[in-house]
This record gives sequence, C-alpha cells and structure tokens, in this order.
Amino acid sequence: MLRLTEVRLGLDHREADLKAAILRALGIPEPELLGYHVRRRGYDARKSGEIVFVYTLDAEVRDEAALLARFGHSQHIRQAPDETYRYPVQAPANLKTRPVVIGTGPCGLFAGLSLARMGFRPLILERGKIVRERTQDVWGFWRERHLNPESNVQFGEGGAGTFSDGKLHTGIKDRGHHIKKILEDFVDAGAPEEILYISKPHIGTLRLVKVVENLREKIIGLGGEIRFESHVTDIVIENGAVHGVALANGESIAADHVILALGHSARDTFEMLHRRGVHIEPKPFSIGFRIEHPQSLINRCRLGRHAENPVLGAADYKLVHHCKNGRDVYSFCMCPGGQVVAATSEQGRVVTNGMSHYSRNERNANAGIVVGVTPADFGSPHPLAGIGLQQRLEEQAYVLGGGNYNAPAQLVGDFLAGRPSTGPGSVIPSYTPGVTWTDLSKALPDYAIAAIREAIPAFDKTLKGFAMNDAVLTAVETRTSAPIRITRDENAESTNTKGLYPAGEGAGFAGGIISAAVDGMKVAEDVAHKIAQM
Repeated sequence: MLRLTEVRLGLDHREADLKAAILRALGIPEPELLGYHVRRRGYDARKSGEIVFVYTLDAEVRDEAALLARFGHSQHIRQAPDETYRYPVQAPANLKTRPVVIGTGPCGLFAGLSLARMGFRPLILERGKIVRERTQDVWGFWRERHLNPESNVQFGEGGAGTFSDGKLHTGIKDRGHHIKKILEDFVDAGAPEEILYISKPHIGTLRLVKVVENLREKIIGLGGEIRFESHVTDIVIENGAVHGVALANGESIAADHVILALGHSARDTFEMLHRRGVHIEPKPFSIGFRIEHPQSLINRCRLGRHAENPVLGAADYKLVHHCKNGRDVYSFCMCPGGQVVAATSEQGRVVTNGMSHYSRNERNANAGIVVGVTPADFGSPHPLAGIGLQQRLEEQAYVLGGGNYNAPAQLVGDFLAGRPSTGPGSVIPSYTPGVTWTDLSKALPDYAIAAIREAIPAFDKTLKGFAMNDAVLTAVETRTSAPIRITRDENAESTNTKGLYPAGEGAGFAGGIISAAVDGMKVAEDVAHKIAQM
C-alpha cells in the first residue's frame, strides 16, 4: 500500500473526484489503481471563504515498487506503514491468579478487554450501575434533583466520558497503534465507521450507551467478569505488596495484581489509598466556568459563508490566552451543538460539564473557560489538598445557586462589568435542573476571576462575538482532571506498592476517552508481562 497525504478537494466533491485526485497524484491510469481507503479526513478552515477537505489515503497499486522508486523523495507519497496492533503476551495455560481492574471507564474497559483477549480472565469491579440504569439515574437527577452518589455523571459503567461529547481525538503519541485498535473496537461495538478516518471523531452520549454495553459483552465473552455496584473501599497491603481488595458489602477478594482505573472524582478512594500509604502527589488542574453562545455564531466565525453546510456540521474552537497575572486561560472540552450538564457526584456541591449528542444539533455551543492552578494554590502541602480546593468551590457554587442544585449563572456582559445578572438575554442557558442568576465573582478565587475577565475580550479578537453581552457563564467547572497523581514506575507499577497499577485519568496519567483507553491498554500489557513471568 502507498500512503498519500495532503490530497485537497472542495466541499462539494464526490467519490469520483477523490478517485481522480488519487490517479493524478500518482500519475497512473485507472487500471493501475487496485483499490484505496481513507485513512484520515479533515478540513482546512484557515480561510473561511476557501474551506477544503484534506485527505490522507492508502492506495493499492499494480506496480508499487516502480511508484516508490519514482516518488522516493516525495513528502506526500510513501510506503504505507504497518499500523496493526498486536497483543504482546498470551496467558499461560496454568494461570493461577487473575488480575483485578477497578473501574469501567474507558481505561478500565480497555484494560479489561486487552487482558481478556490475552487470556487472563480479568475481574472488573465497578462501584456504579450498568450504563442503562445509570442513565436513568442521571436523567432523574437532572429532572428531579435526586442525586445518587454511586450512580451519576461521574460513577457507573462507561465513566464520565459517557455524558460528554464522546470526543475520540487526542494529542498523545501512539507508536504502538493502540488508537487505531481502540477506534476499530468502538466501530465493532456500534460506533459510526467514520470515526476511523475523520480528524475529530466523536460518538455522542446516546450512541455511547450501546457501544459501552457491547464492549462489556465482548469482555464477558472472552472470559472476563464484570461486577457492578461493587464499591472497593479498601486494599489489602502487606509488606509493601497488594494481596487483595475489600468491598463495601464486606466481601474480600484475593488479588496480587490490581489495576486502579479510577475516574478523576473517586475522592473517597484517593483518601483510602493515602491512608494505606500508597504514594500520591498533588498535580495541577484547572478551574473555571462553562460558557454558552449560539452555535450559529460559532459557525459563522469559523466557517464563514459555509456556516450552514451540512457536510461540515457544527463548528468547534480551541482558544488560549496568557494573562498579565501569569495565569493561562483556555477553552476546555468544547461541545458544539450541545448542553451544559450537572456533573456533581456529591451531596451539597454543584459541578458543571458539557455534553453533545452525535447530531450536535442543539441551539447552543458550550465550552469550559478555565484557569490553570498548581499545588501552590491549594493552600496546603497535603497530597490531597487539590481535592479540598475543588470541594470548597463546589460547595460555594451550591450556595450561590440557591442550595437546590441550580447552578449560579451570569451574562458575560455583566461579568465583565462587575454587576450581578438578574435574568437571561438572547442566549437561553441549557443547564438543568436550572440556573440562579447572580454575581460569579464570588465563585472562584480573585486571580481566576481576573484572568477570565482578561481572556474573554482577548478571545473575542479571534472569534468575533465571543464576548457578546448575552453569552452565558455557568459555574463551576472543577473536574477538568485529577488533582492528584498516583506515582508509578516504568513498568506502570506503584512506586511503593507492588502489584498496584495506577492508570488512566483518575491516577493522573490521561485526559479524555482515547488517552485513558490507551493508558489502560498499556498498563494491561505490563500486567500481562508480569503475570506471564511468574
């Protein structure tokens, strides 16, 4: 196969135009082209009036050697790389112990799936419910304010990413071709095939439910076991090594290899690990608000005269500003055509996040506008001090919202002018259960408020209308990433607890669905090697 890059075509091109472009690039007649498939498709919108699709393709040709000789020094035509993922280990026939995985977010699911495919019959423990029951609990909270601390946006099958945009792009390097394998598994589980090649793939919340269910059945079919409503409340550690886990129901499970695929909100588990002496260190994260604009405004800014082109869909953005006070403000988890959601997992606290369905056809665009914080901001050198900062801000948001899980909100114009808001303008907030209009200067530390007030007008220079008076800010965004890192060595094992393997977003080693899934696969490989050598 030959890999062709930078094949550029207009928005209205057809399949025949794509084939003709391949033939032109290779300089061959049609009979010499045996087949091709799209490896990647994105679009170049740097000039809104001249948006074009940009393709990377793999082509099978009749005389590959001759073409490689002809294009030997070309930047855009070369031998297609082998991107096949290969599992490195198979379980021994006399397997005496099976690994335990804690958590069924993307990290835990793909750690479990990898171990199952290698024959290690993993036991996966999840504190929350199966994804369909969990979805009912989440919608129940959004509609009726009934929070289940064990089944919500943060806890349950599929992890926090189930109630998000389902974004499947990441900036991590992946020389082992884990990402391609993960996307193929998603497609096999019911995700749209386009995620294999579009530049910014996403699935959306409703489709993710079925995908997660099918991944679960795949693990079980390969010999794995998944137990729901099985909250791990303790880990048995003797002489610096793991020997088992204890559940909230009193059950004890022997285990010599435990993968901690925790989410970033497993605060009680972090506290338990700290009590047990597992090495944890504080880690930077970010705090801020959700901001909502009309999606039509974002489309016009990003796509110009092509704003309503259905092929392009809802436009997104990515923004960053370096402030005079030394802080960085940036957009986080941008959700085109989506909604702001209630994402708390604890009583008496308010947390916001963003979510989109696959169609991305809701009237508003939303994103986090967040400020970086470091351990120096936490107020204490304690390893879990970042959690304390999160909790204080979430409790303050609960109070500002009226003490009923309403979120405090403010119009951007009022926020910039330093006056409270009394009601909505042209942008109707999407957060449910509802919002309480107030003054958000009390919702974050002064340095964060100053930074966001500086950043919003700066962002307006890039996206005209970003600082529109009626845009809505909703507080508070605190769960951008884990505020801790459970340290591990080069073999993914805890630096001071043998047999314990911190992984994914909750352990501080990932940020998003794909990076968490990749980390889960890599940690599963390390665990498999360790068990196979015993």
